[in-house]
Amino acid sequence: MTKHVAALIVAAGRGTRLARTSKDLPKQYRDLGGKPILARTLEAFLTHRGIAKAMVVIHPDDLRLYETVITSLPAAIHRHLEPPVFGGETRQASVANGLKALQRTAPDFVLIHDAARPMVSAEVIANAISTLKTGAPACLAAVPVFDTLKRIAPENPGHMQTVDRTNLWAAQTPQGFAFPQILDAHEAAKTAGRLDFTDDTGLAEWAGHAVTLTLGAPDNFKITTADDLDRAEMILARETQIMTAPLPTTLQRPTLASLPDVRMGQGYDVHAFEDGDAVILGGIPVAHSKKLKGHSDADVVLHALTDAIFGALADGDIGSHFPPSDPQWKGAASDQFLIYALQRLSARGGRLAHADVTIVCEAPKIGPVRDTLRASIAKICDLPIGRVSVKATTSERLGFTGRKEGIACLACATIRLPFDDE
Repeated sequence: MTKHVAALIVAAGRGTRLARTSKDLPKQYRDLGGKPILARTLEAFLTHRGIAKAMVVIHPDDLRLYETVITSLPAAIHRHLEPPVFGGETRQASVANGLKALQRTAPDFVLIHDAARPMVSAEVIANAISTLKTGAPACLAAVPVFDTLKRIAPENPGHMQTVDRTNLWAAQTPQGFAFPQILDAHEAAKTAGRLDFTDDTGLAEWAGHAVTLTLGAPDNFKITTADDLDRAEMILARETQIMTAPLPTTLQRPTLASLPDVRMGQGYDVHAFEDGDAVILGGIPVAHSKKLKGHSDADVVLHALTDAIFGALADGDIGSHFPPSDPQWKGAASDQFLIYALQRLSARGGRLAHADVTIVCEAPKIGPVRDTLRASIAKICDLPIGRVSVKATTSERLGFTGRKEGIACLACATIRLPFDDE
């Protein structure tokens, strides 16, 4: 029997940390790339094939703002949206109101998500749904903690302690639950006078339910400050960036089956370590006692994959397209190099079919961040994560990687082109 999954979007907050004046809109109604933040969040869930229904918890003063957002959404997804419900004095109370209102739709599972996380991907949503459907009573989207953490000792404010990052994860939403259990847990917490929970997995743990971690994504951050809003704008700009490569004349991307010319390219890159506290791999920072040295951000993974695509196209290499002698690439994010190579591929009527990278290093450990790397590369390449492979190995303490002097990466890219490609 098909399991019914509902999404509960919590949008009842005031967002005061983002407001500059008293007249500013609550953050969930602020513009992000031409759309209200709440509209982007709703579209992510209402267009996801795993979500049957969605409901939004709003502030009583925001009904007119909410109605404006709804009218901006495509009509085809309106049928999946339930009427809104008003929130309470706290987030916990707002979620409880939403859960009670959702009872009439009889969902089997519910994903509870912050409206101010509009960059949530279909993959993150799918991870949560899959985990619930395999029997987990609760799940939490999260990402590994990469930054060095410090704790100030209460008895000695001038003294700091370093916190061990091992097994530390930063919580995100969606947080998913078997519906009856989370509704019962909220009611039990209210009866017990526990009104201080700031997230629903904390409440579920209090009620005795095990919580399973699912993979979140670095871009799935909560917009809280003006800097966060600027960061979200930059991500959207990155995703819609049009570079100098000619664009394909067709409006619809060709299917892989329609592209019979299968080619493979290989790429290799290496960068040495220098003083720092993180390395950039696959477009994300990975905590380490060093960073990689290079003219750009020295992302050895994306450089190798970019070269693999150029190799499959017989189109030079990364150095010929982005010479390190050119000052405009100093400190540049390497995802733009990969996007450029993909657009060169698209301009010839082709598509990337599969990406496979092998990272060679003694440290940092790649295993804990492997799936985060895969998700990041998949997003940049517009591929399903099942078409992205990330592997890691050491060189048995031989050579420069064995001496922990740097990181090497080997990459293979499988592309498909029409046979008439010249």
